[in-house]
Amino acid sequence: MKARLALFALAAAVAGAAQAEIVVGVSLGITGPGASLGVHYRNAYQLMPKTLGGEPVRYIILDDASDPTNAAKNARKLISEDKADVLMGSNGVPSAVQMAQAAAEAKIPMVVLTPANVSGNVLHWSFIVPQTTELMMGAIAGEMKKKGIKTVGYIGYTDTWGDLVYKATESHAAAAGFKIVTNERYARADTSVTGQILKIMAANPDAVVVGGSGTGGALPHVALVERGYKKPIYHNHGTVNAEFIKVGGKNVAGAVAVTGPLVVPEELPDSHPTKKVSLDFTQRYEKAFGAGTRNAFAGYAYDGMLLLDAAVPAALKKAKPGTPEFREALRASLESVKNVVGTHGIYNMDPKTHNGLDERARVVVQVENGAWHYMK
Repeated sequence: MKARLALFALAAAVAGAAQAEIVVGVSLGITGPGASLGVHYRNAYQLMPKTLGGEPVRYIILDDASDPTNAAKNARKLISEDKADVLMGSNGVPSAVQMAQAAAEAKIPMVVLTPANVSGNVLHWSFIVPQTTELMMGAIAGEMKKKGIKTVGYIGYTDTWGDLVYKATESHAAAAGFKIVTNERYARADTSVTGQILKIMAANPDAVVVGGSGTGGALPHVALVERGYKKPIYHNHGTVNAEFIKVGGKNVAGAVAVTGPLVVPEELPDSHPTKKVSLDFTQRYEKAFGAGTRNAFAGYAYDGMLLLDAAVPAALKKAKPGTPEFREALRASLESVKNVVGTHGIYNMDPKTHNGLDERARVVVQVENGAWHYMK
Protein backbone atom coordinates (compact mmCIF):
# COMPACT_ATOMS: atom_id res chain seq x y z
CA MET A 1 0.00 0.00 0.00
CA LYS A 2 2.81 2.38 0.94
CA ALA A 3 4.55 1.54 -2.34
CA ARG A 4 1.39 2.36 -4.28
CA LEU A 5 1.03 5.66 -2.45
CA ALA A 6 4.64 6.50 -3.21
CA LEU A 7 4.12 5.73 -6.88
CA PHE A 8 0.95 7.81 -6.89
CA ALA A 9 2.79 10.72 -5.29
CA LEU A 10 5.59 10.42 -7.85
CA ALA A 11 3.08 10.33 -10.71
CA ALA A 12 1.31 13.37 -9.30
CA ALA A 13 4.61 15.22 -9.01
CA VAL A 14 5.50 14.35 -12.60
CA ALA A 15 2.06 15.45 -13.80
CA GLY A 16 2.38 18.68 -11.87
CA ALA A 17 5.78 19.34 -13.39
CA ALA A 18 4.39 18.68 -16.86
CA GLN A 19 1.53 21.09 -16.25
CA ALA A 20 3.99 23.75 -15.11
CA GLU A 21 5.92 23.70 -18.40
CA ILE A 22 5.97 27.15 -19.97
CA VAL A 23 5.47 27.16 -23.73
CA VAL A 24 7.08 29.97 -25.71
CA GLY A 25 5.93 30.24 -29.33
CA VAL A 26 8.45 31.83 -31.70
CA SER A 27 8.10 32.88 -35.34
CA LEU A 28 11.15 34.12 -37.24
CA GLY A 29 12.14 34.87 -40.83
CA ILE A 30 14.76 32.14 -41.03
CA THR A 31 14.42 32.10 -44.81
CA GLY A 32 13.43 34.83 -47.28
CA PRO A 33 14.74 38.41 -47.54
CA GLY A 34 15.22 38.73 -43.77
CA ALA A 35 17.18 35.51 -43.33
CA SER A 36 20.49 37.28 -42.65
CA LEU A 37 18.88 38.48 -39.42
CA GLY A 38 16.51 35.60 -38.73
CA VAL A 39 19.21 32.93 -38.47
CA HIS A 40 20.90 34.88 -35.70
CA TYR A 41 17.67 35.23 -33.75
CA ARG A 42 17.15 31.47 -34.13
CA ASN A 43 20.71 30.68 -33.08
CA ALA A 44 20.19 32.49 -29.78
CA TYR A 45 17.64 29.89 -28.70
CA GLN A 46 20.41 27.29 -28.62
CA LEU A 47 21.98 29.35 -25.83
CA MET A 48 18.81 29.76 -23.78
CA PRO A 49 18.46 28.09 -20.36
CA LYS A 50 16.03 25.20 -19.98
CA THR A 51 13.96 27.02 -17.37
CA LEU A 52 12.17 30.33 -16.94
CA GLY A 53 11.71 31.54 -13.38
CA GLY A 54 12.74 28.05 -12.25
CA GLU A 55 10.06 26.30 -14.33
CA PRO A 56 10.72 24.09 -17.38
CA VAL A 57 10.38 25.92 -20.69
CA ARG A 58 9.77 24.67 -24.22
CA TYR A 59 10.49 26.89 -27.22
CA ILE A 60 8.58 26.14 -30.42
CA ILE A 61 10.25 27.91 -33.36
CA LEU A 62 8.54 28.33 -36.73
CA ASP A 63 9.85 29.90 -39.94
CA ASP A 64 7.67 32.66 -41.41
CA ALA A 65 9.95 33.05 -44.46
CA SER A 66 10.13 36.83 -43.78
CA ASP A 67 6.48 37.14 -44.84
CA PRO A 68 4.05 39.07 -42.58
CA THR A 69 1.10 36.91 -43.65
CA ASN A 70 3.00 33.77 -42.67
CA ALA A 71 4.00 35.38 -39.38
CA ALA A 72 0.33 35.98 -38.54
CA LYS A 73 -0.54 32.38 -39.44
CA ASN A 74 2.31 31.08 -37.31
CA ALA A 75 1.18 33.21 -34.38
CA ARG A 76 -2.35 31.83 -34.56
CA LYS A 77 -1.07 28.26 -34.84
CA LEU A 78 1.21 28.70 -31.85
CA ILE A 79 -1.69 30.08 -29.84
CA SER A 80 -4.46 27.68 -30.84
CA GLU A 81 -2.61 24.42 -31.53
CA ASP A 82 0.54 24.63 -29.43
CA LYS A 83 -1.11 26.44 -26.52
CA ALA A 84 1.73 28.93 -26.16
CA ASP A 85 1.82 30.98 -22.97
CA VAL A 86 3.74 33.80 -24.67
CA LEU A 87 4.86 34.66 -28.20
CA MET A 88 8.24 35.95 -29.39
CA GLY A 89 9.13 37.34 -32.86
CA SER A 90 9.71 38.28 -35.54
CA ASN A 91 12.87 39.70 -37.13
CA GLY A 92 11.03 41.99 -39.54
CA VAL A 93 8.89 44.89 -38.31
CA PRO A 94 5.90 44.12 -40.62
CA SER A 95 5.93 40.49 -39.46
CA ALA A 96 6.25 41.46 -35.81
CA VAL A 97 3.29 43.84 -36.12
CA GLN A 98 1.13 41.07 -37.58
CA MET A 99 2.10 38.73 -34.75
CA ALA A 100 1.40 41.40 -32.14
CA GLN A 101 -2.08 41.95 -33.53
CA ALA A 102 -2.81 38.21 -33.34
CA ALA A 103 -1.47 38.10 -29.78
CA ALA A 104 -3.70 40.98 -28.69
CA GLU A 105 -6.76 39.33 -30.22
CA ALA A 106 -6.02 36.14 -28.27
CA LYS A 107 -5.03 38.03 -25.10
CA ILE A 108 -1.59 36.49 -24.90
CA PRO A 109 1.58 38.45 -24.09
CA MET A 110 4.14 38.91 -26.83
CA VAL A 111 7.83 39.74 -26.57
CA VAL A 112 8.48 41.78 -29.71
CA LEU A 113 11.97 41.28 -31.13
CA THR A 114 12.00 44.27 -33.48
CA PRO A 115 11.37 47.97 -32.73
CA ALA A 116 7.81 47.76 -34.00
CA ASN A 117 5.44 50.68 -33.50
CA VAL A 118 2.15 49.46 -32.02
CA SER A 119 -0.44 51.17 -29.85
CA GLY A 120 -3.72 50.72 -27.99
CA ASN A 121 -4.78 47.17 -27.16
CA VAL A 122 -1.96 45.71 -29.26
CA LEU A 123 0.63 47.52 -27.14
CA HIS A 124 -1.23 46.39 -24.00
CA TRP A 125 -0.11 42.83 -24.77
CA SER A 126 3.23 43.63 -26.47
CA PHE A 127 6.65 44.27 -24.93
CA ILE A 128 9.34 45.65 -27.24
CA VAL A 129 12.87 44.40 -26.58
CA PRO A 130 14.98 46.46 -29.04
CA GLN A 131 15.84 50.09 -28.66
CA THR A 132 13.34 52.51 -30.19
CA THR A 133 14.25 54.01 -33.53
CA GLU A 134 14.06 57.50 -31.99
CA LEU A 135 16.58 56.56 -29.30
CA MET A 136 18.99 55.01 -31.79
CA MET A 137 18.73 57.54 -34.58
CA GLY A 138 19.29 60.23 -31.96
CA ALA A 139 22.86 58.95 -31.72
CA ILE A 140 23.26 59.18 -35.50
CA ALA A 141 21.82 62.69 -35.47
CA GLY A 142 24.39 63.58 -32.83
CA GLU A 143 27.19 62.33 -35.05
CA MET A 144 25.90 64.41 -37.97
CA LYS A 145 25.66 67.48 -35.77
CA LYS A 146 29.32 67.06 -34.76
CA LYS A 147 30.29 67.06 -38.43
CA GLY A 148 28.19 70.12 -39.23
CA ILE A 149 26.00 68.25 -41.72
CA LYS A 150 23.18 70.45 -43.03
CA THR A 151 21.49 68.34 -45.72
CA VAL A 152 20.67 64.62 -45.56
CA GLY A 153 19.52 62.25 -48.27
CA TYR A 154 17.32 59.37 -47.14
CA ILE A 155 16.75 55.98 -48.75
CA GLY A 156 14.91 53.19 -46.96
CA TYR A 157 12.63 50.20 -47.32
CA THR A 158 9.14 50.72 -48.72
CA ASP A 159 7.65 49.06 -45.64
CA THR A 160 7.13 49.92 -41.97
CA TRP A 161 10.84 49.78 -41.15
CA GLY A 162 11.68 52.34 -43.80
CA ASP A 163 8.95 54.59 -42.38
CA LEU A 164 10.16 54.20 -38.79
CA VAL A 165 13.77 55.06 -39.58
CA TYR A 166 12.72 58.05 -41.68
CA LYS A 167 10.41 59.44 -39.00
CA ALA A 168 13.00 58.88 -36.28
CA THR A 169 15.67 60.68 -38.30
CA GLU A 170 13.27 63.49 -39.07
CA SER A 171 12.36 63.87 -35.39
CA HIS A 172 15.97 64.89 -34.61
CA ALA A 173 16.52 67.09 -37.67
CA ALA A 174 15.72 70.48 -36.15
CA ALA A 175 17.76 69.96 -32.98
CA ALA A 176 20.73 68.58 -34.94
CA GLY A 177 20.57 71.35 -37.55
CA PHE A 178 19.97 69.36 -40.74
CA LYS A 179 17.26 69.06 -43.36
CA ILE A 180 16.21 65.85 -45.13
CA VAL A 181 16.22 66.54 -48.86
CA THR A 182 15.26 63.12 -50.33
CA ASN A 183 12.96 60.29 -49.28
CA GLU A 184 13.73 57.43 -51.66
CA ARG A 185 12.43 53.90 -51.11
CA TYR A 186 13.19 50.34 -52.26
CA ALA A 187 11.69 46.91 -51.57
CA ARG A 188 13.49 44.36 -49.42
CA ALA A 189 13.82 41.97 -52.33
CA ASP A 190 15.09 44.57 -54.84
CA THR A 191 18.45 43.95 -56.51
CA SER A 192 18.92 47.45 -57.94
CA VAL A 193 18.36 50.99 -56.66
CA THR A 194 19.91 52.86 -59.57
CA GLY A 195 17.00 55.25 -60.09
CA GLN A 196 16.81 56.18 -56.44
CA ILE A 197 20.56 56.72 -56.16
CA LEU A 198 20.60 59.00 -59.20
CA LYS A 199 18.03 61.21 -57.50
CA ILE A 200 20.10 61.34 -54.32
CA MET A 201 23.26 62.15 -56.27
CA ALA A 202 21.41 64.98 -58.02
CA ALA A 203 20.41 66.43 -54.63
CA ASN A 204 24.06 66.18 -53.49
CA PRO A 205 23.37 65.98 -49.72
CA ASP A 206 26.10 66.33 -47.10
CA ALA A 207 25.31 62.79 -45.87
CA VAL A 208 22.96 59.87 -46.56
CA VAL A 209 20.94 57.85 -44.05
CA VAL A 210 19.95 54.31 -45.07
CA GLY A 211 16.75 52.83 -43.65
CA GLY A 212 17.41 49.22 -44.56
CA SER A 213 18.50 46.24 -42.49
CA GLY A 214 21.00 43.40 -42.68
CA THR A 215 22.28 42.63 -46.16
CA GLY A 216 19.47 44.77 -47.59
CA GLY A 217 21.15 47.82 -46.08
CA ALA A 218 24.26 47.24 -48.20
CA LEU A 219 22.50 47.67 -51.57
CA PRO A 220 22.09 51.49 -51.53
CA HIS A 221 25.42 51.99 -49.76
CA VAL A 222 27.32 50.09 -52.47
CA ALA A 223 25.37 51.87 -55.22
CA LEU A 224 26.24 55.27 -53.74
CA VAL A 225 29.95 54.46 -53.54
CA GLU A 226 30.00 53.05 -57.06
CA ARG A 227 28.45 56.29 -58.31
CA GLY A 228 31.27 58.26 -56.69
CA TYR A 229 29.56 59.46 -53.51
CA LYS A 230 32.35 60.18 -51.01
CA LYS A 231 30.45 61.79 -48.14
CA PRO A 232 29.32 60.05 -44.90
CA ILE A 233 26.75 57.23 -45.11
CA TYR A 234 24.90 56.35 -41.91
CA HIS A 235 22.90 53.26 -40.96
CA ASN A 236 20.46 52.23 -38.26
CA HIS A 237 20.61 49.40 -35.71
CA GLY A 238 18.96 46.95 -38.09
CA THR A 239 22.09 46.83 -40.24
CA VAL A 240 24.87 45.77 -37.90
CA ASN A 241 25.98 42.22 -38.63
CA ALA A 242 28.82 40.48 -40.43
CA GLU A 243 26.67 39.70 -43.47
CA PHE A 244 26.31 43.41 -44.27
CA ILE A 245 30.10 43.65 -44.55
CA LYS A 246 30.40 40.42 -46.54
CA VAL A 247 27.89 41.64 -49.11
CA GLY A 248 29.21 45.20 -49.27
CA GLY A 249 32.90 44.34 -49.21
CA LYS A 250 35.35 47.23 -49.51
CA ASN A 251 32.52 49.54 -50.61
CA VAL A 252 31.06 49.67 -47.08
CA ALA A 253 34.36 50.57 -45.40
CA GLY A 254 33.71 53.60 -43.20
CA ALA A 255 29.98 52.92 -42.82
CA VAL A 256 28.70 54.33 -39.54
CA ALA A 257 25.80 52.82 -37.59
CA VAL A 258 24.28 52.69 -34.14
CA THR A 259 23.86 49.40 -32.30
CA GLY A 260 23.70 47.77 -28.90
CA PRO A 261 26.81 47.36 -26.72
CA LEU A 262 27.03 43.59 -27.21
CA VAL A 263 28.52 44.07 -30.69
CA VAL A 264 31.75 45.60 -29.33
CA PRO A 265 31.93 44.61 -25.63
CA GLU A 266 35.74 44.23 -25.58
CA GLU A 267 36.13 47.86 -26.68
CA LEU A 268 33.77 49.32 -24.08
CA PRO A 269 35.09 50.93 -20.89
CA ASP A 270 34.97 48.64 -17.85
CA SER A 271 32.45 51.03 -16.30
CA HIS A 272 29.83 50.29 -18.95
CA PRO A 273 26.85 48.74 -17.10
CA THR A 274 26.22 45.88 -19.56
CA LYS A 275 29.83 45.00 -20.41
CA LYS A 276 29.93 41.80 -18.35
CA VAL A 277 26.65 40.41 -19.71
CA SER A 278 27.34 41.60 -23.27
CA LEU A 279 30.82 40.08 -23.30
CA ASP A 280 29.66 36.77 -21.82
CA PHE A 281 26.90 36.39 -24.43
CA THR A 282 29.14 37.43 -27.34
CA GLN A 283 31.83 34.95 -26.30
CA ARG A 284 29.36 32.09 -25.93
CA TYR A 285 27.72 32.95 -29.25
CA GLU A 286 31.00 32.98 -31.15
CA LYS A 287 32.11 29.78 -29.45
CA ALA A 288 28.95 28.10 -30.74
CA PHE A 289 28.72 29.67 -34.19
CA GLY A 290 32.22 30.79 -35.08
CA ALA A 291 34.52 33.77 -34.72
CA GLY A 292 33.10 36.99 -36.12
CA THR A 293 29.46 35.86 -36.00
CA ARG A 294 28.52 38.33 -33.24
CA ASN A 295 25.47 40.46 -33.97
CA ALA A 296 22.84 42.54 -32.23
CA PHE A 297 19.89 40.39 -33.29
CA ALA A 298 20.68 37.26 -31.30
CA GLY A 299 21.01 39.57 -28.31
CA TYR A 300 17.45 40.77 -28.71
CA ALA A 301 16.15 37.22 -28.47
CA TYR A 302 18.34 36.55 -25.44
CA ASP A 303 17.24 39.77 -23.72
CA GLY A 304 13.63 38.78 -24.37
CA MET A 305 14.31 35.57 -22.48
CA LEU A 306 15.88 37.54 -19.61
CA LEU A 307 12.75 39.69 -19.36
CA LEU A 308 10.56 36.57 -19.26
CA ASP A 309 12.82 34.98 -16.65
CA ALA A 310 12.40 38.06 -14.47
CA ALA A 311 8.62 38.20 -14.96
CA VAL A 312 7.66 34.53 -14.61
CA PRO A 313 8.09 34.11 -10.80
CA ALA A 314 5.44 36.73 -9.99
CA ALA A 315 3.09 35.28 -12.61
CA LEU A 316 3.46 31.76 -11.19
CA LYS A 317 2.25 32.99 -7.81
CA LYS A 318 -1.09 33.86 -9.40
CA ALA A 319 -1.73 31.08 -11.92
CA LYS A 320 -0.38 27.99 -13.66
CA PRO A 321 1.03 27.97 -17.21
CA GLY A 322 -1.43 26.94 -19.89
CA THR A 323 -4.25 29.10 -18.52
CA PRO A 324 -5.68 32.50 -19.50
CA GLU A 325 -5.01 33.63 -15.93
CA PHE A 326 -1.29 32.89 -16.33
CA ARG A 327 -1.15 34.83 -19.59
CA GLU A 328 -2.67 37.89 -17.94
CA ALA A 329 -0.45 37.51 -14.88
CA LEU A 330 2.63 37.25 -17.09
CA ARG A 331 1.56 40.34 -19.02
CA ALA A 332 1.14 42.31 -15.80
CA SER A 333 4.46 41.09 -14.46
CA LEU A 334 6.33 41.99 -17.67
CA GLU A 335 4.92 45.49 -17.37
CA SER A 336 6.68 46.04 -14.06
CA VAL A 337 10.11 44.40 -14.44
CA LYS A 338 13.00 46.59 -13.25
CA ASN A 339 16.78 46.63 -13.49
CA VAL A 340 17.11 43.61 -15.78
CA VAL A 341 20.67 43.71 -17.09
CA GLY A 342 20.62 42.50 -20.68
CA THR A 343 23.11 42.28 -23.51
CA HIS A 344 21.77 45.53 -24.97
CA GLY A 345 21.04 47.62 -21.90
CA ILE A 346 19.32 47.92 -18.53
CA TYR A 347 15.60 47.18 -18.83
CA ASN A 348 13.20 49.16 -16.66
CA MET A 349 9.91 48.47 -18.35
CA ASP A 350 7.80 51.57 -18.90
CA PRO A 351 4.07 50.74 -18.49
CA LYS A 352 3.17 53.37 -21.09
CA THR A 353 5.60 52.44 -23.88
CA HIS A 354 6.42 48.82 -22.92
CA ASN A 355 10.07 49.49 -23.77
CA GLY A 356 12.55 49.91 -20.95
CA LEU A 357 15.83 51.08 -22.53
CA ASP A 358 17.71 54.38 -22.37
CA GLU A 359 20.94 55.89 -23.76
CA ARG A 360 23.01 53.17 -22.07
CA ALA A 361 21.64 50.80 -24.72
CA ARG A 362 23.34 52.42 -27.71
CA VAL A 363 26.85 52.78 -29.10
CA VAL A 364 28.06 54.18 -32.41
CA VAL A 365 30.15 51.82 -34.54
CA GLN A 366 32.04 52.02 -37.82
CA VAL A 367 33.28 49.47 -40.37
CA GLU A 368 37.07 49.32 -40.19
CA ASN A 369 39.31 46.54 -41.52
CA GLY A 370 36.33 44.37 -42.37
CA ALA A 371 34.60 44.53 -38.97
CA TRP A 372 32.41 46.76 -36.83
CA HIS A 373 34.35 48.77 -34.25
CA TYR A 374 33.40 51.13 -31.44
CA MET A 375 33.65 54.84 -32.31
CA LYS A 376 35.06 56.52 -29.20
